[in-house]
Amino acid sequence: MADEGTATFYTPPYVPSSCYGNSEEGVMIAAASDALWDNRAACGRQYRVKCLSATNEGDPHPCNGNSVEVKIVDYCPSPACRGTIDLSEEAFASIANTDAGKINIAYDRV
Repeated sequence: MADEGTATFYTPPYVPSSCYGNSEEGVMIAAASDALWDNRAACGRQYRVKCLSATNEGDPHPCNGNSVEVKIVDYCPSPACRGTIDLSEEAFASIANTDAGKINIAYDRV
């Protein structure tokens, strides 16, 4: 059963990251919020993320029906972190219109 939360996105550069320093880990990556971070234990975990719906008026129908698998490579601390998971721009764009900025998601660890 998938958990539900929200996703935002961040833009390059993606290095350095909290988990992997200057090592490039690709672009299907994400930063974990406090809810997922687990004192660095989240590093390397893979999550499948699917857009459920809009959270604001940026785009009333942002979802494209796809899901994406991402690897946690970074930390998105409170209060700056506005979502459960902060996806790379590329990962976010693969499941939703980036004009939305923030979306409601279903996610599970894979």
